[in-house]
Amino acid sequence: MAAAIYLDNNATTPVAPEVFEAMVPWLRDEYGNPSSAYALGRRAAAALAEARERVAALVGCHPESLLFTSCGTESINTAILSCLALDPDRRHIITSAVEHSATIKLCEFLAQRGYEITWLPVDSRGRLDPGACAAAIHEETALVSLLWANNETGVLFPIEEIAAITAAKKIPLHVDAVQAVGKLPLNFDSLGAQFLSLSGHKLHAPKGVAALAVSRKIRFSPLLRGSQEEGRRGGTQNVASIVGMGVAATLAAETSHHERIRDLRDRLEQCALRDIPGAEVNGDTEHRLPNTTSLAFDGIESEGALVLLDRSGLYCSAGSACTTGSIHPSHVLRAMGYSNERARASLRFSLSRLTTEADINRACQILPEAVARLRALRPTGSPVVAAAPAAP
Repeated sequence: MAAAIYLDNNATTPVAPEVFEAMVPWLRDEYGNPSSAYALGRRAAAALAEARERVAALVGCHPESLLFTSCGTESINTAILSCLALDPDRRHIITSAVEHSATIKLCEFLAQRGYEITWLPVDSRGRLDPGACAAAIHEETALVSLLWANNETGVLFPIEEIAAITAAKKIPLHVDAVQAVGKLPLNFDSLGAQFLSLSGHKLHAPKGVAALAVSRKIRFSPLLRGSQEEGRRGGTQNVASIVGMGVAATLAAETSHHERIRDLRDRLEQCALRDIPGAEVNGDTEHRLPNTTSLAFDGIESEGALVLLDRSGLYCSAGSACTTGSIHPSHVLRAMGYSNERARASLRFSLSRLTTEADINRACQILPEAVARLRALRPTGSPVVAAAPAAP
């Protein structure tokens, strides 16, 4: 039986072999607590320091600006709640309608407690207008929190322009860079944001480790209080996973594979558009991640497609892994103006540095066959999926 074709790397990535090998000693022999004063603990502390330098180099920040967390969700929550703690009288948050659920759920929770939330819209290509962000800022605004790269479509927000706006208005900016880190060149120190969140399992490190870059020019309020991470995040550090994230960061800094991944993504996309009648790309095809494509196939339901593709050994998704199983269509595609039918007929394919040419060749065979089979099962007279409105 052929190996599975894994094209759901925006959900999670396999642990790279180099990462696994680097972690093993810290899971077996080097079990010391990095806060301990004896040799076993000192070696663990030194390993943490090296990993911090590696991750800081990837995101372009000073190592002292970086604190390790358990996941991207914790990093995002920490950044937003820390901003709100700076001035409790400011109770207005600006974010977008297409954020990850980690941001959306927290903002919905805060709205129930009296905070004003501005949900910035996107156009039919998933693009955000920086002018809308500038117009939404007022004297009660506590922060702006926006993702850099959309996890479903890969569409990029103009974060540099947003950062210039927030800097001019002296409003803190949190950037959810979970999907962007390792796929785009970025430099936190020159960006002008106050917070930037990232996650290890999106760049071939294990689950359960992430980081938050915090500007040294802003006061910080911890989410988990304790003595670790210079008092910025309590809890004994996950040394093995942090070491792994450090190695993964060094691997991700090697940009030579980016063009290869983009070429493979484009080949898959072109195959689908050529060989599957009615196939369309969701979102801006110019300003997006090099590894991601979201495709709509009229006449299918994504749930059925995922089952059939799974049986054929092709793994992809209908959208964010955090909303799998939801009866609701993608909030990202709905915010872009697509119908419920089109949103439910869409699949996301996301590649990684471990994706091979053979994987894409097989996917180009499996996908058209699966869509044709699903369409053949469609009852006569079923409606065709509506297209998105024209871009403004």
